[in-house]
Amino acid sequence: MPLLAIALLAAGTYAFRLVGPVFRYRLRMPDRLRRLLSVAAVVLLVALVVTSALAEGHGFAGWARPAGVLVGGVLALRRAPFPVVVVAAAVTTAVLRLCGVP
Repeated sequence: MPLLAIALLAAGTYAFRLVGPVFRYRLRMPDRLRRLLSVAAVVLLVALVVTSALAEGHGFAGWARPAGVLVGGVLALRRAPFPVVVVAAAVTTAVLRLCGVP
């Protein structure tokens, strides 16, 4: 990536983060828009997880990866520590692949 592009991305990121505290009391978002943005963020995150869990290239990733993601999701919902969630998901996927599950 060219140095100019990196500098522009860094400046844009810094400016975007600076806008929040600067305009905190000047702009008022309606409560409905605030709820909608919260729901939209959750929907985008779930779509990213599903896409990453189920697809590899242009095809299906197999059953081992979604099973690992499911184990990690259940542990995360049960408020397990993050390292436990990651290790359990990885171990589940690895064991299933060792057993021949694609």
